[in-house]
Amino acid sequence: MLTGYLGFIRQHWALLGFGFTAVFWGNFGQSFFVAWFGADIQRSLDLSAGEYGSAYSLATLISAATVVWAGGMIDRVSLRTYAVSVALGLAVALTVLSQANGLVTLLIGFFLLRLFGQSLLPHGGITTMSRYFVAERGKAISVAMSGVPVGEIMLPLIAVAMIAAIGWQTSFALIAVAAVLVLIPFMLWLLSRSQIELLPPVASGSRSAAVPADTDNAGAGRREMLHDYRFWLALPGLMANPFLITGVFIHQNFLIMDKGWSMSWLATCFVVYGAVHWLSSLATGVLVDRFKGPRLVGIFLVPMLCSMLVVALVPGDIAALLMLALLGMSAGSSPPITGSLWPEIYGTRKLGAIRSMNMAIMVLATAVSPVLFGYFIDRGVDAFGLFGACAVYVFVASLLMMASYPRNPTPVPGAE
Repeated sequence: MLTGYLGFIRQHWALLGFGFTAVFWGNFGQSFFVAWFGADIQRSLDLSAGEYGSAYSLATLISAATVVWAGGMIDRVSLRTYAVSVALGLAVALTVLSQANGLVTLLIGFFLLRLFGQSLLPHGGITTMSRYFVAERGKAISVAMSGVPVGEIMLPLIAVAMIAAIGWQTSFALIAVAAVLVLIPFMLWLLSRSQIELLPPVASGSRSAAVPADTDNAGAGRREMLHDYRFWLALPGLMANPFLITGVFIHQNFLIMDKGWSMSWLATCFVVYGAVHWLSSLATGVLVDRFKGPRLVGIFLVPMLCSMLVVALVPGDIAALLMLALLGMSAGSSPPITGSLWPEIYGTRKLGAIRSMNMAIMVLATAVSPVLFGYFIDRGVDAFGLFGACAVYVFVASLLMMASYPRNPTPVPGAE
């Protein structure tokens, strides 16, 4: 497996580097990175936990609505223009946060950070991988998505060190400067070295000579997807990972108390989560290239189902290790599969619009799950009841998903 990846990276290092870079820098808008600044922001701006959490959730919901429109821009402008615009948006978001002096400016900063960091930057990287690679699309997405586990390992340490040395506001300002002086020139250099056509797909319809074109379906978009019964069958399963993983991470203190785990032990298990996340992504990329995304949809829910059963039924410290290892397996395997699913079924010409709508749904799931989990926890539901119910949900969702694209992997006719 490793040998195959090394040869693939040597051949397409520039375009793969662009995808990895976009996903990695998107980590600055992810909850796991922002969370390290939370206590200092609340203390500095004199905000309660409720005010801070409400601002973050509201900003996430607004960004989810905005990305439905903004994500489709990658279909209508050149990749160079899209990359520069989104990187500048990330820099503006970080600058606003660095100057935040109250709840309103914090809300604006969080909205911009979640839109450009969490959503549009990785969206550009993965859409590019899905659009310009066909035969090795799974491996391309896996390489780009490696930016997430690498960020999960590196960035918390960097965030803690920066906050301790220069404070949270100067840290945001410094990252904003780096986005302009480092990220933008580096992405432009990578694109200049890649052998792809940078014109917008909708306008040009042209492809790279070095990367095979996807000829199965050129023009299907959101309308065709929303009229496809398979999408609605698969939707509960597609939402399962972001919904449940976010719920587990946000309410980890509940698990610590209910299961009797120590904080240090859970932190150690998170290292296992990151490693399994990375390895499962690479392994799934190879499987996708061999068997194709539509036939593998639903498989990534198997470790999620096992994880929920472990939390509900298994006692002791081993449950934390098994839970996070299985969550990492599910989190790592889903992006190569779903990233390959959309272009194989609906084509590549309107891929940005399709991916952005699905991204908005996933972001919405991450905003709802902490509230829903908290509702049941506040009413005394224990881990057995809460995660037993989650296991039932995943089981039903996996059955529906298996009845969707795996049962009928035929591409839809082009809309244009």
